[in-house]
Amino acid sequence: MTVSLPELTGDYVLDPAHSRIGFVARHAMVTKVRGSFGQFEGSAHLDGADPARSTGQVVIKAESIDSGVEQRDQHLRTNDFLDAPNFPDITFRSTSVEVGSDSEYRVTGDLTIKDTTRPVTIDFEYTGNAVDPYGNLRVGLEGSVTISRKEFGVTWNAALEGGGVLVGDKVVLEFDISAIKQS
Repeated sequence: MTVSLPELTGDYVLDPAHSRIGFVARHAMVTKVRGSFGQFEGSAHLDGADPARSTGQVVIKAESIDSGVEQRDQHLRTNDFLDAPNFPDITFRSTSVEVGSDSEYRVTGDLTIKDTTRPVTIDFEYTGNAVDPYGNLRVGLEGSVTISRKEFGVTWNAALEGGGVLVGDKVVLEFDISAIKQS
């Protein structure tokens, strides 16, 4: 059973067991490396009658980065990239929500990586809602945004012998969200 948009109004928490926050980055100018973060938490206030009044925030643990290769993940946790020991959290806090259609939303907010904060706009698709077998009302959102890692102080790279660089500047952040309404 699904509920109407106005009935969705309320406070939600992200369900990390059924959500994914991932990334895609170009490697050696020929392929893409994909990965995700295993530890994060987030909350949102959804206003079904006036979605533009909705808010959200996410805190991602930088040390939980997982690209499938432990040696690479260890390097990504160093100062060359995320500097997880000194900057353990990557944060996003919304500042505005624009309604594109019944299922499309543009969420603008402040993304902070390595103590550098920049505004970003994430295009989200509302994928629906459902009451799970435990009586929890869940909503689903999928979105992504492309950022320049250099704008966040993540500048390490290595030149390739034939030209170009080892790691591309553009990184796509991906959000597959299942959030549970709080009573």
